[in-house]
Amino acid sequence: MKPRRVGMARGYEEMDGANVPRPPGSTVSVGGAANGADSLSGGASSPQSPVSPPVGSMLAGAAPEFELASVSVVPDDTYTVTQAVNALGFGWFQVKLSLCVGLCWMADSMEMTILSVLGPALHCDWGISRYQQALVTTVVFLGMMLSSTFWGHLSDRYGRKPALTLCGVLLFLYGLLSSVAPSFGWLLLLRGLVGFAIGCVPQSVTLYAEFLPTKQRAKCVVLLDCFWALGACFEVALALAVTPTLGWRWLLGLSAAPLFIFAIITPWLPESARYHVTSGQNDKALNTLEQIAKDNRRPMLLGRLVVEGPSGSRGSLKALLGSSLRRTTLLLWFIWMSCAFCYYGLVLMSTELFGGKNKTIVDGALTDDGITIDCQPLATTDYMDLLWTTLAEFPGIFATIYVIEKFGRKKTMALQFLFYAGCVLMITVTEVRVFLTIILFMARGVIAGLFQAAYVYTPEVYPTALRSVGVGGCSALARLGAMATPYIAQVLFQSSIWSAVTVYGIFAACASVACMLLPYETRGADLAH
Repeated sequence: MKPRRVGMARGYEEMDGANVPRPPGSTVSVGGAANGADSLSGGASSPQSPVSPPVGSMLAGAAPEFELASVSVVPDDTYTVTQAVNALGFGWFQVKLSLCVGLCWMADSMEMTILSVLGPALHCDWGISRYQQALVTTVVFLGMMLSSTFWGHLSDRYGRKPALTLCGVLLFLYGLLSSVAPSFGWLLLLRGLVGFAIGCVPQSVTLYAEFLPTKQRAKCVVLLDCFWALGACFEVALALAVTPTLGWRWLLGLSAAPLFIFAIITPWLPESARYHVTSGQNDKALNTLEQIAKDNRRPMLLGRLVVEGPSGSRGSLKALLGSSLRRTTLLLWFIWMSCAFCYYGLVLMSTELFGGKNKTIVDGALTDDGITIDCQPLATTDYMDLLWTTLAEFPGIFATIYVIEKFGRKKTMALQFLFYAGCVLMITVTEVRVFLTIILFMARGVIAGLFQAAYVYTPEVYPTALRSVGVGGCSALARLGAMATPYIAQVLFQSSIWSAVTVYGIFAACASVACMLLPYETRGADLAH
């Protein structure tokens, strides 16, 4: 072994005895001296067996300052956040986080589901037109689209937790104020502000995914949709109990209750350890990882926490369109836009089909000339059918959990888009309410699972430094699709059911092709690269 020069020990640890000061005037021993002498010029004898060094192994000239006795060289013990999260596993910490993020997801679902009930109620109460009904939905998604990138930048620069805390407070405030809006104009403004705050909700999925082990990540993120489905079912049940007697104002006010609870618990949310490491706050990241180890009853990793790969440009929308991510970003933007367009379109079409004029709509005939003549509030049977179709999201979630791990993210999303296209086209071939309910049940389950599959894939494909702004950008494009869908599901659907469902079928088929064109399959891959 050649003796290591001073200053060349970076990245290694040496055991006791590796750096032993040599008495003045003594020479260096390398592996043992000839004829059984371990040290020269006054050195003490060694009990080890003599080993004759090869010719030229002895150093001549300058004498080193250390004696290399019993040298042991081992790699420096380091680990990344991904390795720590995988080692600490899934436990009580993730269960608590699931409940907190799930409540946020549930509140978001309630604010979205209420749109399918609010439009018909306002049509009867204030006599608004079909275009104005569509505008009530559009303005919410407009606020979401305008704010998505803003929330992404805020989360990447200041952390996920502060952004979600502000989101919870604003959502509760604007949701409650919407219930006392004095006019249609004020209602549009307040619902737009609700949409602006909702634009931060996808960041909760980013925070959640960053604390999940690789093996459980896809299943847990998809299971998060259970809270979305629960919120949608709860909103339909609340509408059934409140709207016929107390009216839509009480419905809006009571729907803000989960937002109030979420705003209270946000201070106890953990901040992303990956965000702390990327921003140079390793001490805070270690504290979070130690809390995970404590909650999960696992031993904390020993060693030094390091950044996993170069951080690149933090929080930059321009970086999403760089040469390495341009194709992925553009395809994901179209996939998310199509997904939201199809999902919310189906929700709004369900209300139109189950409404008081559903037979006229199915036959494709025009409604009567007056605006208020067709005002028929949803009956109990209509709410029950809406509840059944909403419950379809649960089997859709569990089916997605199985398929997404067996066939991968890309193939799963592609197949689900194709299945959705087939279901919506079948709406035109039957007028029987039972068959319509079954078709809508299948389509709702598929599109709900598809939305969650997109939420699984997107955080996985972007690096840590761009993850929030990447999810935020996709969310913004999704809102663009959701903004357009009311004019298909509520306006065009009234005049031509065939034209409306054909539009949804074409978008779903094109999105299926886009899924297969994605360059990366992230099944089994670590979250950060």
